[in-house]
Amino acid sequence: MNNCIFCKIIAGQIPSAKLYEDDEMIVIKDIEPKAKVHCLCIPKEHFALLEGMDESRALIVKRALQKIPTLKTTLGVEDGFRLVVNQGENAGQTVHHLHIHILGGEPLPWE
Repeated sequence: MNNCIFCKIIAGQIPSAKLYEDDEMIVIKDIEPKAKVHCLCIPKEHFALLEGMDESRALIVKRALQKIPTLKTTLGVEDGFRLVVNQGENAGQTVHHLHIHILGGEPLPWE
């Protein structure tokens, strides 16, 4: 997608603080952190919403969810982390490319 900031990051057109990368996803630091540790796990294939998943995209999301716990030491969330997937404007999704927020590094509020 030409105007997608995450697609541009994935393509190397915009610099980012990359913490992990493989053929299907990248993990970067969020530039507007909401916790001591705030990273984004971003599938390299562009799609905006979970409802846009087909079988191959579902496998990518599954592998991302399996990969995140293996990175907890690298990310600095050994004592626990929260995953958030915002879906749509009312949920706060500002970049319309599916991504998983990884929050942690401190006790997180429940509100």
